[in-house]
Amino acid sequence: MSDAGTMDGEARGADVLAQEISIPDIGDAEDVEVIEICVAPGDTVAENDALIVIESDKASMEVPAPFAGTVAEVLVALSDRVNAGDAILRLDAAAPKEAEIREDPAPQSKAKPIQSAPKAEPAPPKAAPATSAAPPVSAVQKPTEQPTRVYAGPAVRRLARELGVDLRSIAASGDGGRIVKDDVKAFVKQVMTAPAATHLQPLEAIDYSRFGAIEIAPLTRIRERGAANLHRSWQHVVHVTQHDEADVTDLEAFRASLREEAEARNVKLTPLPLIVKACIHVLRAHPHFNASLNPAVSALVHKRYYHIGIAVDTQDGLVVPVVRNADKLRLIELAEKITALSQAAREKKLRPDDLQGGSFTISSLGAIGGTGFTPIVNAPEVAILGVARMALRPVWTGDSFRPRKMLPLSLSYDHRAINGAEGGRFMADLVATLGDIRRLIL
Repeated sequence: MSDAGTMDGEARGADVLAQEISIPDIGDAEDVEVIEICVAPGDTVAENDALIVIESDKASMEVPAPFAGTVAEVLVALSDRVNAGDAILRLDAAAPKEAEIREDPAPQSKAKPIQSAPKAEPAPPKAAPATSAAPPVSAVQKPTEQPTRVYAGPAVRRLARELGVDLRSIAASGDGGRIVKDDVKAFVKQVMTAPAATHLQPLEAIDYSRFGAIEIAPLTRIRERGAANLHRSWQHVVHVTQHDEADVTDLEAFRASLREEAEARNVKLTPLPLIVKACIHVLRAHPHFNASLNPAVSALVHKRYYHIGIAVDTQDGLVVPVVRNADKLRLIELAEKITALSQAAREKKLRPDDLQGGSFTISSLGAIGGTGFTPIVNAPEVAILGVARMALRPVWTGDSFRPRKMLPLSLSYDHRAINGAEGGRFMADLVATLGDIRRLIL
């Protein structure tokens, strides 16, 4: 065999080493958008280097390189919609300098990059048939986010897309919790035969440019989706908010005593981990607050786990990562976890699992907040605690006024699941626990 033939064979062999890299499991997210491509053909990457950045309805996340190598071909473009399993690029695991080590390389024997077939754009879902008797399902269907994964076959998913139905709102009757076609049809029949919902009249469209110069700033995907979720929650949850304040003077003294231990582990111990601990203690005594209503609003789903959502302010909007099994973490470990999740949210590195499964949410405005606010319940949860700015105020202690550190609290809850007396008792127990942190060991 000639030298040129040998080189052709070697080039083809090296090219075979190129492996397709696919989108990993991204939970229930579908048709996520490619918002950044971090590499180009010929780039050398190390293991875990970012290849692309994708953005779902809830957060942005990087797709890392599973191994070191050289990028042979990029298979996606900006604004492409991708799903788990879709190929995004071809990565050559061979040593980047291997071709330079061979002597007297023949230029004409270099292997040409394999051209991939153009990606087919997903077909738009067919519109549901219009009827005059009831609005289309998509107009009525406003599902709340569910923490569990949907199990359904391709045919069932296709039927749901054609009818404009969100599978997360359908009760499954198949084996192993799988949704079948009859489940979809039964749900559609239920919605179509339900009394027509009363819709508010849309706000009048105003041409603000008539009054002066304007600038249009589109919402980020996360902020837009967050606005839709908040609007849906406000429409479907019967909100009640109760306000109180806790004397956290002793709690702050205790936190100060732990400062050296926290600094030794490079952790900043804020009041938030202590508030999380106090909330878990009170949630155990009031399980109605660590629950969700079933879709028929006929039963409460009590959760035996304590996954606490922490609202984090980012440049792209509000994100709520979840501290899973927060009850099993020591105070310093809890502080480390909250810090890590908050940093990942701001750097767009949250995983899908970090945003799912919350059972109770805390929104702390810290030094930003005023004397109180009315947080919106993060459905399908039934309660959320808002924490405003701590203030030093004179408080009557029975014989004199003394300076005390007071923390405003705002508890919003779904009145369909929790009544006012239960809300009052929860808040009273929380105030007492924050006022005397020793209650956590009782």
